[in-house]
Amino acid sequence: MIKVYAPASIGNLGVGFDILGAAIHPIKKNFLGDLVKIKKSNEFKLINKGKFSKELPKYYKKNIVWKAWSLFCKKIKIKKNIHLTLEKNLPIGSGLGSSACSIVATLVALNIFFNNPLNKEELLKLMGILEKKISGEIHYDNVAPSYLGGIQLILDKKRNISQKIPFFKDWFWVIAWPGTKLSTALSRSVLPKKYSRKICIKHSKNLSRFIHASYTNQSDLAANSIKDVIAEPYRKKFLKNFSKHKKRIKKIGSIAYGISGSGPTIFSICKNKKNAKKIKDYFLKNYIQTKKGFSHICKIDFIGARQIRTKNNETI
Repeated sequence: MIKVYAPASIGNLGVGFDILGAAIHPIKKNFLGDLVKIKKSNEFKLINKGKFSKELPKYYKKNIVWKAWSLFCKKIKIKKNIHLTLEKNLPIGSGLGSSACSIVATLVALNIFFNNPLNKEELLKLMGILEKKISGEIHYDNVAPSYLGGIQLILDKKRNISQKIPFFKDWFWVIAWPGTKLSTALSRSVLPKKYSRKICIKHSKNLSRFIHASYTNQSDLAANSIKDVIAEPYRKKFLKNFSKHKKRIKKIGSIAYGISGSGPTIFSICKNKKNAKKIKDYFLKNYIQTKKGFSHICKIDFIGARQIRTKNNETI
């Protein structure tokens, strides 16, 4: 039996639309992501469980896990009946890479189950294809960090799709999901088809500063560069009191703030745990809109997808 975990992720990081993504894990919780379990079976079977499993399609062929299994089998030209269990721990349409978690956990588990017939780049390409089935476009800013860990810069080259870049270990990432949904398709639909030269130059400056600061260990410069001029001006209308929250948490100690992926999850970065706790409490009081909503203080998950084992080193 194989069991694989894939962590949640923050797509775009504000400054890197579709080309930056970070895997995250809460400091007070083992998992914030999906788990997929595979075992041998005489017939194909897919079971959904977990806190958010009721949000999944009832017909199994509409489930992204089934689509991942079908695509994987087609790629390796082997079709073997298996028993798949998806533990859905991330809300759909949350902006935390929910679909990416399911895709990554499934493909990594399948690859291990079939004795690793595909290499890293081949798996990443399949992940991108499956993301397209959900959002309408191939993009790797959620699947790459969820799979490979850390902060990923999407290069999108044939043999070099993504690479890790340095990150600041003293940063605390506070994320807040209000308990509502926002589809990626809707979030993309409000973006303009063309941008002015001024906006393009501003975006390039912010992104290049962030990458440079990350490699030269300039924390303040990196944080100051996390400014979204591409998506945030058009998407913030979907997020309740977005601009007001930005001003208030800056006074608490936030050094950067933005929309996680397509939203409605938002993130804030701060340099100490005390301020992170204050910002988390602020989000819980002012941004959470339903009982399902949550806020976590996180760190960068530098591992990415991994097989889960027991203390006796036996797969559970």
